[in-house]
Amino acid sequence: MAKLECTVGGQFDEVLHRIENGIMSGSVSASLEDSSDFHGGGARCSVRVFERYSWAGGNRVSMTVTLFQCAGGPVQLSAITAGGSQAVFFKVNTFGEEAFLDKLRECL
Repeated sequence: MAKLECTVGGQFDEVLHRIENGIMSGSVSASLEDSSDFHGGGARCSVRVFERYSWAGGNRVSMTVTLFQCAGGPVQLSAITAGGSQAVFFKVNTFGEEAFLDKLRECL
């Protein structure tokens, strides 16, 4: 598992669009598995779950991206990857997870 948390500059919809397009166009095997959007009381939250094949790990890696904004404040981002390890009892070879986060960093 790898994680990225930060405050992102820009408008909420612009940031979300930039992430979706960047991840989907950044890898031939990338897919948007599911999404969810909430709003109310001046707050917004969008969740996206992406998946792609990791050549380094020989398996598929998922990344959940959550954007949150309250009452026009800054856009907060949390991204967590999973599935990049091949070991049975402990995690080894998490290169695919870090590489997926690196692709998100490029989008931001």
